Amino acid sequence: MGKQIEFFYDVSSPWTYLAFVNVQALAKEEGAEIVWRPFLVGGVFNTVNPTMYRMRENPVPARDAWVKQDLQAWAKLAGLKITFPPKVFPVNSVKALRGLLWAKGEGKEVELATAFFELYWSEDCDISHDEVVAEAARRASLDPVALAKAVTEPRVKEQLKANTDEVIARGGFGSPTMFVNGGMFFGNDRLPLVREALRRS
Repeated sequence: MGKQIEFFYDVSSPWTYLAFVNVQALAKEEGAEIVWRPFLVGGVFNTVNPTMYRMRENPVPARDAWVKQDLQAWAKLAGLKITFPPKVFPVNSVKALRGLLWAKGEGKEVELATAFFELYWSEDCDISHDEVVAEAARRASLDPVALAKAVTEPRVKEQLKANTDEVIARGGFGSPTMFVNGGMFFGNDRLPLVREALRRS
């Protein structure tokens, strides 16, 4: 087996958007395959990382200001436009994630994920709405009607739960979580360590 990065992700995270873009360039440079694994980060928070909810309920203004500044610095470095959606945050990403699992079978997962990231993090569109999901499908050259049907299929629902359960079982606590040769890496800023792990392999 060649070099491989397992990339567990939820499109509801701006840091995941950064890593999603950056890991593709890294994988190309290192000759590695990316195995995309959508999962529901809210399910992970509920199970093993409830502190995320407490942080949102009790914000630290100085930290929040720094996080926004830091995010913009990373976005500029990656050539991305990322803004915290003023209308809906956090967002219910279940339909989007189920859609991504279906799109994988159509060979369009990366294109659909890109559309969801851009719609939510660059254009302030609520990706839980059916019309926005349909727009993402069109941008990825997928049939919106087929996508709408797919997100209701039991096998797709079960796969999303299975991915979520798996990342928890393997020690994950947020998005993005990456695995290389059994080692776990969390977050966009750990990509240099991902690169090193690939080179050691």
